Amino acid sequence: MSDEPKFDAAMMGRLGQALTFICSADHPATVALKKAAETGTEKDVKAARAQFLKLKPNERRAALAMLDD
Repeated sequence: MSDEPKFDAAMMGRLGQALTFICSADHPATVALKKAAETGTEKDVKAARAQFLKLKPNERRAALAMLDD
């Protein structure tokens, strides 16, 4: 999608914090995003993006909306 945000380490850290609130700290997407933010490796970034895209659309929108605040 063209409206998807750029997934860099800073963005993933912020998304991880938002998903802690929305889903839970132990949700696979939250864990993957936090790991990618810490390591910054391409493998972890790809895995985190894949986990984020597996979320329900309303969960993705809520997380992205929390970043805009």
